[in-house]
Amino acid sequence: MGCFCAVPEEFYCEVLLLDESKLTLTTQQQGIKKSTKGSVVLGYVFRHLNLVEIDYFGLRYCDRSHQTYWLDPAKTLAEHKELINTGPPYTLYFGIKFYAEDPCKLKEEITRYQFFLQVKQDVLQGRLPCSVNTAAQLGAYIIQSELGDYDPYKHTTGYVSEYRFVPDQKEELEDAIERIHKTLMGQVPAEAEVNYLGVAKSLEMYGVDLHPVYGENKSEYFLGLTPIGVVVYKNKKQVGKYFWPRITKVHFKETQFELRVLGKDCNETSFFFEARNKITCKHLWKCCVEHHTFFRVPENESNSLSRKFSKFGSIGYKHRYSGRTSLQMTRDPSVQLPRPDQCIERSRSKTYPKRTQQTGSKNMSQITTNGENEGTTKIIAPSPVKSFKKMKNENSPETQRSKTSTPWEENRLQRSGLYSSSIKTSAKAIGGGLKMLRKAVSSDLDHEKETCGSPLQGMLKVSGFLGEAG
Repeated sequence: MGCFCAVPEEFYCEVLLLDESKLTLTTQQQGIKKSTKGSVVLGYVFRHLNLVEIDYFGLRYCDRSHQTYWLDPAKTLAEHKELINTGPPYTLYFGIKFYAEDPCKLKEEITRYQFFLQVKQDVLQGRLPCSVNTAAQLGAYIIQSELGDYDPYKHTTGYVSEYRFVPDQKEELEDAIERIHKTLMGQVPAEAEVNYLGVAKSLEMYGVDLHPVYGENKSEYFLGLTPIGVVVYKNKKQVGKYFWPRITKVHFKETQFELRVLGKDCNETSFFFEARNKITCKHLWKCCVEHHTFFRVPENESNSLSRKFSKFGSIGYKHRYSGRTSLQMTRDPSVQLPRPDQCIERSRSKTYPKRTQQTGSKNMSQITTNGENEGTTKIIAPSPVKSFKKMKNENSPETQRSKTSTPWEENRLQRSGLYSSSIKTSAKAIGGGLKMLRKAVSSDLDHEKETCGSPLQGMLKVSGFLGEAG
């Protein structure tokens, strides 16, 4: 006999991809229901994008309070309560979950292209700050990938201003990009994208997943999860860095987050931070566990890692990353990469009216538009910020163009982040943890090379990791 309170199985989901196109997944077209596992949804997206190096990527969603989560492949859609409460329709955002330490060494061009799209978005939305000179170099590679070799007959004055590269874009930057673009003759899109990634990977904030926390005296800190370890920031400056091999335990209880680190004297030291609430603390813990596993654990340590997770699962939450690690992906003999005869379909970036004149304040760009409004002057914001609105239902499951931006990035820029932050919720500070941190930072950083060598060597040398929550 059926239950009258059963949850309806109908499911309608829109996936925003990195090229801003939209993939629609429905019960009618793909048979996706609320009882469908997250891995099945991920599989549809990966097949649509023709991706094989899939473990770097994931699907993200945002709850009503703008807290973000990664879709868990092992759970059904119905088990993602925060997602279910937002729809229907439901919106997922495809993106990089684990940034490769060297994206230029990814095996397939299509994977590097998706990284190029993500990092380009990171720079545009301010998550990956860079100097003007670096921005000019990156912008020139984008133009080369989009338009090909410079042609004075096609690329007339101001052609670069039709594209957006960084927040608060200035005309001086566009002129510099044009000058560099003229020197890149002969680079095909794939080559220009690899060169772009080669510059971007050296930026300090490349691949940093920031999480706001509190330290002593309610001081605001940020913990950044990176390919090589956890970085601690305060007042926009790095005050601590710990490689994954030296982190022996990650733990949370209520709003308290603990990071246990092996010191140069082979003694462990715990550093405590306070999150805004239990939800954000648990999210930080899960992300840290997954990053630690993905970037650190060698293949022959995966079984011992599983045993340690099982051992501590009975006293609280347990969470285990179920995909392949970075090392396993590079050594996987089951798939021969790159695949032969791969054809990459690249999408064009959104363009804007060309800047043709500059008057008045340098912070404002005035342009003359052609067509029906010829002769009229409009003020164009250098960097577009699109407001988040819930998408309307579409009848067609085919990929369509979308103007929706990720809602958490807009809120991060407005509410919190390394370069603009204002956490309103007060929290009880954990005394002593950050005092120990400041004393330990200088000596620990000096000792990183002695104990671990290069970050990659350190990841391969040390094994053993405890992930638990009380």
